Amino acid sequence: MATRQREKAKQRIENKDMRPHASANYVRISSRKVKLIIDLIRGKSVSEAQAILMHTPQAASPIVDKILKSAIANAENNLNMSRDTLVVAEVFANQGPTLKRMRPMAKGRAGRILKRTSHIKIILDQAK
Repeated sequence: MATRQREKAKQRIENKDMRPHASANYVRISSRKVKLIIDLIRGKSVSEAQAILMHTPQAASPIVDKILKSAIANAENNLNMSRDTLVVAEVFANQGPTLKRMRPMAKGRAGRILKRTSHIKIILDQAK
């Protein structure tokens, strides 16, 4: 049976990461395309990251910008942090499930289309 269950639960709560974060799961864009964008903003201040995302023409930019705005709102409203001191500490995009679809091909065959999804997470922190 589970031994010291209450103590382990209490320890998990104490070690929980209290930095503001936001995530979007099952976004219908390939994680490879998202990783090109998130590499541009990693380690930057929040205002600089938003400026980069606004002027980047890739399809993943508005998606990442929306998640960044959500993380900023979480920091301001839930943790009473100032927007001016926030920095993009961690940002990563993991591969989600792939939707498999079929497309008609020549000679009565069918070709497989892979519609990829991704899970994107942004973690902010205060500048030191």
